[in-house]
Amino acid sequence: MKNKFSLITSVSIALIAGLFMLSSCNKYLSPAPISTFDPSIVFGGVDNARAALLGAYNSMEGDNAYGIRLSMYYPYDNDEMLGAQGTGDNDRRDIAHYLLTAGNAQLAVPFNQLYQGIERANNCIYYIPKMAQYTTGTAQQIAQLKRMYGEALTLRAQDYFELVRNWGDIPAQFLPSAFIPNPFLAKTDRDTIYNHILDDLKTAESLVPWRTDLGAIGDAFDERFTLGTVKALRAKIALFRGGYSLRTDTKVMERRSDYLTYYKIALQECQDLNVRRDEHTLNPSFKSVWKDGIDAHKGTDPYGEIMMRVGFAAGNQTDSKLGMFCGSKINGVGGSTLTCYPMTFYMFDSTDQRRDVSCIAYEIQRDTVKVGHNINSIYDAKFRKEWFTNPSFYFSAGIGSTSFTAAANSATQNFELEWPMIRFSDVLLMLAEADNEVNGAPSAAAIAAVKEVSQRGHGGNAALVPAVPTDHDGFFKFVVKERMLELCGEGVRKYDLLRWNLLSTAITQVRANLTALATTTPATQIFTPYTYMAAQPAYCVTGLPVSMYYKTVNGGANGWPSGTPVNDDYQVFVNSYYTAAPTTTPTGTTKVSWMGYSGITTSLTNYFALGFQAGRNELLPIPQSALDANYNLKQNPGF
Repeated sequence: MKNKFSLITSVSIALIAGLFMLSSCNKYLSPAPISTFDPSIVFGGVDNARAALLGAYNSMEGDNAYGIRLSMYYPYDNDEMLGAQGTGDNDRRDIAHYLLTAGNAQLAVPFNQLYQGIERANNCIYYIPKMAQYTTGTAQQIAQLKRMYGEALTLRAQDYFELVRNWGDIPAQFLPSAFIPNPFLAKTDRDTIYNHILDDLKTAESLVPWRTDLGAIGDAFDERFTLGTVKALRAKIALFRGGYSLRTDTKVMERRSDYLTYYKIALQECQDLNVRRDEHTLNPSFKSVWKDGIDAHKGTDPYGEIMMRVGFAAGNQTDSKLGMFCGSKINGVGGSTLTCYPMTFYMFDSTDQRRDVSCIAYEIQRDTVKVGHNINSIYDAKFRKEWFTNPSFYFSAGIGSTSFTAAANSATQNFELEWPMIRFSDVLLMLAEADNEVNGAPSAAAIAAVKEVSQRGHGGNAALVPAVPTDHDGFFKFVVKERMLELCGEGVRKYDLLRWNLLSTAITQVRANLTALATTTPATQIFTPYTYMAAQPAYCVTGLPVSMYYKTVNGGANGWPSGTPVNDDYQVFVNSYYTAAPTTTPTGTTKVSWMGYSGITTSLTNYFALGFQAGRNELLPIPQSALDANYNLKQNPGF
């Protein structure tokens, strides 16, 4: 898909850099920001204003934003996946396992970049409504500038949301730094920030068009915020405002007494979206959302399920490492960083098609041969190189070729895979959760919403959807589980657990299950049902295979047509995940360890949430460089 930032000319980039080269974080070091270009030039016309707005979008790009750190470092460890294995690197491994300090190498630059985005958005918010064309331009100019103003409000809201959910109370400003007399700001209470950006998003709703109305204002489909995404973001932020968080004054997880006010906001926004299925709805195929909509670079999503995606341009600074950092290996290259726990794998029932999209238990060798993994090496799978088709990073000779390009066998880092910020299935699950909380029990609409998501996950077969509880607590636990199954590996889970005040509980129960899994042989009574969500299926308790066997013969005889590219529908294992293993090794297969595998200890148990402390690790520490630059900024509890 054409990236929105590729539309910026080199002149515009230079102009943006001149105006916005100082972030609101860096202002602590230089309290007198100076810009190369006068705002009257930058905001003197629609095209320049658009370039300035795209500069604000740029804060979401690259390694220091959703290219890897905000998407793949910060959201782990949780109860679905383990982050990068190992410890003591003062880097991503220590972040994942809650061993980080304020001096961790991966904290300061993302923190600064989010504030840089806020500064850029603040300039757009301040100056765009003051432009002459905003009120006296042509109808198209007015409509485009109003959209830009609404987008700037939304971008600022997203940046503040990311800062608050990771760091809690933070310095906040809602004017350009040039108008802030004292740059050394103390922390602002997160509730104040949340309330401000919720109001901003309400304003943006009156300014930003639906995605199908872009043509009417002269805008083509792009990767910018539209009305649907604004409403979805407002719903999500409202749930966090109404949820639990670690308070810096009491040092405990709390939610405010008025939390239902915000659940009602979320419910209304989701209801508004639910009746506009002409704008956003579910793709009938869960697999297609990822294989076609993200990995194959096929372009626009006709269903609008991926409501907002962060686009990336080629190159390390503005690209992503999705598909390289995560996923599985091809010819020994890439992936194998985010590990799905065995309990996550078995949280999916045997008919849930989301399992094999979300989790991958093999790697590819010699271009086309799938090699099965032990149970301790199941990796996240939504961003996977084997699904790339356009641009073709691998198949140099076109369809039908089994020859990979040099990129497949090199340490190529960047593939321009986009980060899905929010999907319509998330909206349906938020609707169900908010409805249940507001009404004290799920309405028919809430039950229908969660069933719709689960049914799609089961290939559209309503008969395969598990029974949905109709009481408040049972339904909540069902939603807690369904959000794991649907949003696995999308950087959502840890933050859900935080706002539900379930992270500490989840870590305790995951650790107990990992320990049992590594030490119990044969595979009986392995999984203790999680008390905070719907129980696992009955087969998760006993009778699972001790070994799995994968095919080692390539060719038509084993169901994989000879001479074709890697086929993701090809089943690598010959025996069932859900019944006892064969007593003898099937012909033409290789055995790998499965249930009761002692390797769980060295690969998972030894690292999982190793340093987690309740009342401390629910927030990240404020980066040391920010503390050094601002004498009014105080560290978070426990750091």
